[in-house]
Order: sequence, then C-alpha cells, then structure tokens
Amino acid sequence: MKAVIQRVKKAAVTIDNEVYSSIGAGMLILFCVEKGDTKECLDWFVNKVASLRFFEDENGKMNKSIVDINGEILVVSQFTLAADCKKGTRPGFDNAENPELAKNMYEDFVSRLKSLNLPVKTGVFAAMMDVSLINDGPVTFVLNKSC
Repeated sequence: MKAVIQRVKKAAVTIDNEVYSSIGAGMLILFCVEKGDTKECLDWFVNKVASLRFFEDENGKMNKSIVDINGEILVVSQFTLAADCKKGTRPGFDNAENPELAKNMYEDFVSRLKSLNLPVKTGVFAAMMDVSLINDGPVTFVLNKSC
C-alpha cells in the first residue's frame, strides 16, 4: 500500500470538465493498493493519516494533525503509484492490486477515515480525473507499508 500525502490550501477533482469534489485546507491523499495488502495494513494507514502531525502550530513547527486543524481530506485512487520503473522506459503495473479488490480497499479506507469524524471527499475510482491543488509549503510525504 502506498500513498502520497500533500498538505494543501485547497484541492479539487474535476471529471468531464465538472468539479466532482473539492476541499479547503487539509490534505490530498493519492492512494494505491498493491497485491498482498491486508486489512492490518489499511489500519496502519488510517491511523497514520489521522495522527500525522504535519500542519504548523503557532510557532511554525509541524506539530498539528488533520484533527487538530479541523482540516478536510480529499482521497484519490492512484494505481500508478504501484508502477515499477526499474527496467526499460515503460512502467510495469504488475504490483497493482486487481481493480475490484483495490476498489473495495479504497472504499474501506475512505469509510474508516469518515468513521473518525473526518470530513472526507473523494474522486471516482478508475475514472479519468483532473486533480488540482494549491500545495501548502510545499509539504509532501510518501507513505509506503509492505504488508
């Protein structure tokens, strides 16, 4: 399982030239499920996202979580994070989970975040999406958990 998490001032998903969802200050999460990922791995990601302190406090230190700032979350499925670019010039996607299983895990990730009373919006799984954002910082982290 992999995720790219960006601290944003705002972000949006547009599908077919129409805004599907948007958020204000918070985090944009590009989320990828890989073969072999488990519910335990998903638990780790949910806990990490909810508790990761990468928002600034009054002293400019990264000391606040998404909960602390009452921020919003935009989760976008991103199977291309599973790409293997080691050989040749064309990425391989053998590590990406089967779309049906990946969709279930993606939806479970979103549900679990919402169950923590976090305001979560999404893109559409497997849709062609335009994602726009104003990165705050920029602050970007890559989470990678092999399960």
